Amino acid sequence: MLLMLLSATVLQAQPTAQPPASGARLEITPAEPVVIAQDTLRLKARVLGADGQPLSNAQVRFVGAGGVFEGRVMPDGLVMSGSTGTLPVTVVAQVPGQPTITQRVEVRMVPGPAARIALDGAPTRLVGGQRMALTPKVFSAAGDARADRVSWSSSNPAVAVVNADGLLEARAVGRATLTARVDQAVQTHTVQVVAARVGAFSITPSAKEARTGDVIRFAVNARDAAGKPITGVTPSWSFSPGQSVIDTDGAFTGYEGGTYVVTATLGTQSAQAVIRLTPRDVRRPATVVGRLPRTGFTTEEVWLHPTQEIAYLGTGSGGDRMFTIDISNKAKPVVTDSIIENTRRVNDIMTNPSGTHLVFTREGASDRKNGIVIASLEDPLHPKKCADFTEGLTGGVHSTFVYKQEKFGTHIYLTNDGTGAIHIIDWNDPCNPKTAAVWKTPRPDAGRSLHDIDVQDGLAYLSYWNDGLVILDIGNGVKGGSPSNPQLVSQYKYDLNDMYRQVEAAGGPGFIRGTHTAWRHKNYVFIADEVFPASPVKGAKDASAGRAYGRLQVIDVSDIAKPRSVAFYEPEFGGVHNVWVAGDTLYMGAYNAGFRAFDISGELRGDLRAQQREMVHVHTADLDGYVKNAAMTWGVVVRNGLAYVNDMYNGLWIVRMEPKPEPKKNAIVP
Repeated sequence: MLLMLLSATVLQAQPTAQPPASGARLEITPAEPVVIAQDTLRLKARVLGADGQPLSNAQVRFVGAGGVFEGRVMPDGLVMSGSTGTLPVTVVAQVPGQPTITQRVEVRMVPGPAARIALDGAPTRLVGGQRMALTPKVFSAAGDARADRVSWSSSNPAVAVVNADGLLEARAVGRATLTARVDQAVQTHTVQVVAARVGAFSITPSAKEARTGDVIRFAVNARDAAGKPITGVTPSWSFSPGQSVIDTDGAFTGYEGGTYVVTATLGTQSAQAVIRLTPRDVRRPATVVGRLPRTGFTTEEVWLHPTQEIAYLGTGSGGDRMFTIDISNKAKPVVTDSIIENTRRVNDIMTNPSGTHLVFTREGASDRKNGIVIASLEDPLHPKKCADFTEGLTGGVHSTFVYKQEKFGTHIYLTNDGTGAIHIIDWNDPCNPKTAAVWKTPRPDAGRSLHDIDVQDGLAYLSYWNDGLVILDIGNGVKGGSPSNPQLVSQYKYDLNDMYRQVEAAGGPGFIRGTHTAWRHKNYVFIADEVFPASPVKGAKDASAGRAYGRLQVIDVSDIAKPRSVAFYEPEFGGVHNVWVAGDTLYMGAYNAGFRAFDISGELRGDLRAQQREMVHVHTADLDGYVKNAAMTWGVVVRNGLAYVNDMYNGLWIVRMEPKPEPKKNAIVP
């Protein structure tokens, strides 16, 4: 996360209204402003004197006081809404010879009119007497979630009907078309009632014994009164006791060890199965192998040379440099050199696959010549700058990703802080880069922010903040894309305001939240949100003043055109930042919560933390750190069983996750 955002939000209180001067006061219109997301609104304000008359010599200006990624306000009061949420605005009035008057107003940015209704998971085949709850989701034209109550109708109420609460009831054999409506948005769904009643019904689990977190699938065996098989029907599922989840497709995942009874109901019939779960038991000890404390500046990204025992480490808070570190002796990493650049922070670093050249980002240059710096690694311990690339990137670059394809060669995929676009840079001639393509989401500039990029198998996974996860074809072939002609494949957008409503409740509106990073692994994309409250804990200071929040979601992309969230992880304290996957383990920098690693083996469903999948936790605080006795773990790179963990406040940690201890045998008493 940008350290400037930390200081601007977590560690700085919101401005408060100043007492009126000589009875003067501000009058703001509209008093309770509301604007549709991605639209504009004009705020107006005037200063009234003690007699209630406007003061002609007053000067008024409008200043943003939070929600920096969701919208903007111009000094003249023009609000440009980029996303749903709340945009706090401070109105500042100056009258000659009098103290400044300030007043805060909160602009609510709401979804546009209902444009689409989704009926995901709605059944298509039922049996007589069956009842199922439908869960429609309503969206605006921009894909923003709405909280409308859907009205229902049926083309054949004698066959199937839906009540006002969305409960579907199958009444008789036949077909019916159900219609969901919200204003002008309409969605139809056809259901078929295939049997008047169920004669025989049973369920078969895929396993009767498993561990917590394992997914157990149930098969449905149903026959009608004549003994003929009934196929394609979906029962209602329940379980007891304990903490678990079971989806409409019959996938059961238990969170606690013990015995569970899973029940399926189909029409007037029900069937049960007994499942026994043992604890997942994946916790392992960890050893800190080596440390390289950094206290002069904050520590940013870490990257490892692909063939040498060398690490490259970025700095922030005015560090202006990237360090080269000899890690051949893991117990004693040694700084061997650095590149100093006008950048204030080196947020991201990556080499090309062969390790001959390196690129790092510039995001705070005093001369506004940001972009990227390219260095030759002829001597990997002593990088030498060979090029700058700033074309169209003066607003700063937050993240880069280097990717090589046999057909297209090597390209740098990078974020543009100023426009929210992805720039694809041809890097086949390393010291002479050139722009190959620029792509951005189709929305107003306000609210568009691209934070991170992952590229695998010719697909780019873009963490697009308010726009969620965006997947581009840059050479995979699914949409005919290439580095010079990226093509949209799909998007997964979700309601950040609803997901983090507790953060707004704790620290007020205008907080930081958005899709921050993504990592493709097998048929999943792990996406992590970056979340910080808008204001600190009142009366607190230093490390106790604020904390990170955030959730990691597991997105199933087995159907790349229809990404869907199937599981999640949220630490009990701290946030989620950068991740790394190696084998069946996901490693994470969790900000205040330190370094964590957890088991992602098998199919993933539900709450991963509740399933006891966490394997290792190291709290990377240091009494002598840049911020004393506080962790702010950024991320991790994993190689050969060692995790190279970078902490913003405490430098580089090298951690080994030890093998799981052998269980102790019971002692034999003579």
